[in-house]
Amino acid sequence: MKRSFVILFAFIISQFQAQQGPYYQQSAKYKMDIDVNAEKFTYEGKQTLDYKNNSPDELNVVYFHLYWNAFKPNSMMDQRVAGQGKNGDSRLQKDGISRLASIPKDQEGAQNIHWIKQNGKTLKFEIQETVMKVYLAESIKPNSSTTFTLEWDAVIPQQIRRSGRNNREGVDMTMTQWYPKIAEYDYDGWATFDYIGREFHAPFADFEVNIKINKDYIIGAGGILENPTEVKGYDPNAKIKADKNKVTWKWTAKNILDFAWAADKDYIVKSFDVPQGPKVFLVYQNNDKTKVWEEAQSYLTKYYQLMNARFGKYVYPTYAFIQGGDGGMEYGMCTMILGEAQDIEGLMGLMAHEGAHSWYQQMLATNEPMRPWMDEGFTSYAEGYVMNQLFPPAQELPNSFVNSVNAYRNFIKRGIEEPAVWLGDHHDNGTSYTYASYVKGELYLVQLGYIMGEQNLTETLKQYYDQWVLKHPSDRDFLHIAQKVSGMDLKWFHHYWINTTKTIDYAIKEVKYDAKSTTITLVNNGQVPMPVDFSIITSDKKMITYQIPMNMTHTWKEKDEYGEFKTMPYWPWTQKEYSITVPYTKSQLSVLGIDFSERMADVNMKDNFVEVK
Repeated sequence: MKRSFVILFAFIISQFQAQQGPYYQQSAKYKMDIDVNAEKFTYEGKQTLDYKNNSPDELNVVYFHLYWNAFKPNSMMDQRVAGQGKNGDSRLQKDGISRLASIPKDQEGAQNIHWIKQNGKTLKFEIQETVMKVYLAESIKPNSSTTFTLEWDAVIPQQIRRSGRNNREGVDMTMTQWYPKIAEYDYDGWATFDYIGREFHAPFADFEVNIKINKDYIIGAGGILENPTEVKGYDPNAKIKADKNKVTWKWTAKNILDFAWAADKDYIVKSFDVPQGPKVFLVYQNNDKTKVWEEAQSYLTKYYQLMNARFGKYVYPTYAFIQGGDGGMEYGMCTMILGEAQDIEGLMGLMAHEGAHSWYQQMLATNEPMRPWMDEGFTSYAEGYVMNQLFPPAQELPNSFVNSVNAYRNFIKRGIEEPAVWLGDHHDNGTSYTYASYVKGELYLVQLGYIMGEQNLTETLKQYYDQWVLKHPSDRDFLHIAQKVSGMDLKWFHHYWINTTKTIDYAIKEVKYDAKSTTITLVNNGQVPMPVDFSIITSDKKMITYQIPMNMTHTWKEKDEYGEFKTMPYWPWTQKEYSITVPYTKSQLSVLGIDFSERMADVNMKDNFVEVK
């Protein structure tokens, strides 16, 4: 063996081993003291950050996110919105024009860093829009810690997206992604995506946050309020401890991705305990437009019981639903949602989605900017599952996700689909982003349930939680578990569904009736191969299902809660047509069809069924 080949071989092996190296995640502890000037919508902040480098790499720089720098004219967010025009996020524009372009000077978002030190030594830093690059005085070696201290002041921006002052429902302050936040560092390097308006990513951290604000405000936050007897709203016997008309709210939280809060003079606070946890807080303005919040307790109690049983136990002691923001956005131990709702089902739909992010964003903390379909899609799946239990449809549906499958079919006809693999902020069309991330991410799980059986999908989700709770999993980690549970090769499906915009389209091409049997020829008119569940309904109303495996899985589905089936010889994915003969005559048949459960996201259902006449 030549020496050059030996060197090359050794290099390849070393790279493979590096990719298979041990998992690690960084950790952080924040202590912050905040002094709010409510009249001017500004505040001053002091921060101590203990940061531990659990990676095998020596770090010479660190990065912080300064999200509020996005909320001003000619920021990168403004440029992106202007460039997309009417194809962008409608919340960021009016009549196709960016709302950021007209923010008054005194309402521009700003996080002004006075200084940052490492172990007492002043550091050089650069502000690059919403990212701050910090040059270290001493490198952070593997498995070692360092301490950063910072002082800054900030202007709370006009409420455009998620954060800000005076939102459209009249909430004074929605304080989300409001502090200098250290970026995540993992095998992919620093997660330093510019903030353009979509998702976030961060290391798990502990928080101690003291917020000094006018005494007539009530704060809702994701965390534990350590002094409820000294502030307004949480304890009827509280004795307000004011200093120059201000009180200090003391909050703590452990092992969450971020700390968010909101403040308003008109908030009320209600709370209740879900059996086996968590304690739920409802923080909202009490008026005619928020009446339905009074109905939420029983639904939320059942909601957490269903989520805990199906997707893994919620690990934190509390969760707060807070009226604030511009729709709904999830944070550590809380969400900011619009409070006005016409009925309880509408309110619960929003609460169910944002609450489910506690699983698929917080506890299973995937990199949202890189894989928004895992965050939003898996959350949408959980939302659909629970809402079907809380509000059963008037008419029985083929499956709990049939509306999402139908929405996907209708969307495909528009010809503007973009691959789910794209980075969240880099989708060119706002609607295409929604379908790539929310809908196709949700249908990723629906299709897996169809391919490998619902019981295997349930077990996969359980093992995914058990193995990756309070960690940062990737799609590769999820797929590894799905393949292990099912015994199937599923890489082909993952590639087609996430990396491409190819579609599924099977059809019944021909039916031939003979004296003792019937032969049906199926055809694959699409670009995505799939196993096919083909069913017949007899004239005496019996349903018989035949599973036609697809050879790339190499192992076939053994059972499915949608009914028993008989397994047929496999259909090679390269083969255009497939014929199946059933021992029934024309007079014995009523209906023939592909996928009576309607889970498979076939884009053309019209040729999937034949009524025998």
